[in-house]
Amino acid sequence: MAKTFTIKRRVQFAETDLASILHFANYYRFMEEVEHSFWRSVGQSVMADHDGAVISWPRVKTGCEYFAPAHFEDELDLVLTLTDLTNRSVSYEIEFLRGQQRLALGRTTAVCCTMDNGELKAVSIPAFLRTPLEEMAQSRKP
Repeated sequence: MAKTFTIKRRVQFAETDLASILHFANYYRFMEEVEHSFWRSVGQSVMADHDGAVISWPRVKTGCEYFAPAHFEDELDLVLTLTDLTNRSVSYEIEFLRGQQRLALGRTTAVCCTMDNGELKAVSIPAFLRTPLEEMAQSRKP
């Protein structure tokens, strides 16, 4: 079974539309929130200092499929699963669950980059960031 990382998140009123349904753009915010929580859970951040450079993870591909609406006050489980790990990038799926019901499935790919005066440069994932990702990836193998 794949190792996952899960947080609980309650839908706030300001995140909904006039029908009290979670606005579609907020799914992307929730995806980012669970990713940030994952990095904090392993003692890291999406912004890290390394060898005098700032490392970050700009997205190069995202998407979200919607199956059923989430509403104001719904408590959701956001389940992050690593789906691919390369030398410079990581891909995740984020499942949005209300109880056992799947509401949405988000996907994102981010590239490890250094940031210098607003310029991004793709780099190999440093060992201190790669280790927690590899541990998650290893748990996916049969």
